Amino acid sequence: MKIMKIWGDEASERQLTEICRDLEAGQTMILPTDTLYAIACDALNTKAIDRICRLKGINPEKTNLSIICSDISMAAEYARFDNYTFRLLRDNTPGPFTFLFKSASTLPKAFKGRKVVGIRIPDSKICRDIVERLGHPILSSSIEYSDSDYAINPELIAEAYHDKVDFFIEGADGDMEPSTIVDCTGSEPVITREGKGVLE
Repeated sequence: MKIMKIWGDEASERQLTEICRDLEAGQTMILPTDTLYAIACDALNTKAIDRICRLKGINPEKTNLSIICSDISMAAEYARFDNYTFRLLRDNTPGPFTFLFKSASTLPKAFKGRKVVGIRIPDSKICRDIVERLGHPILSSSIEYSDSDYAINPELIAEAYHDKVDFFIEGADGDMEPSTIVDCTGSEPVITREGKGVLE
């Protein structure tokens, strides 16, 4: 596993170019977010998504998959929302929330016709910069860990995943609190998992 260190929450231009090149080649990575460190890949790469689903024991046909977008306009390409949920996104992103929306027909084929997609616009510059440079979303799923040290300490995260992903973006210490999940597929938004952040 290749390790790439960043300082603060920002990658250099050279690092961003290398990260996006590796993602486009189908590689998987772990990166810091505004909540837990996450396993991620190019959301348009079916094989890479399959690798992450196998790694986490996820059945992609039964589990809501989440994508990280750089902003609301990118999210609008893959999810359907009305004026109310647009304002909800505007008022709460970037932030530690996963919003579940009915998916648009443009959703990548790797999502196998799923009707719901999770949208993340995290308060993490490295995440948004990667997606903006890539030009489309990345799929993300929080890392799993046996104890709190392996959620927080980047060196221990790298140790746990050294043979499971292709590269690791090492930033500051991670968080243990996941994103708050907000289901926006019904008539009113419903919080289905309390996590980091307070919904406005």
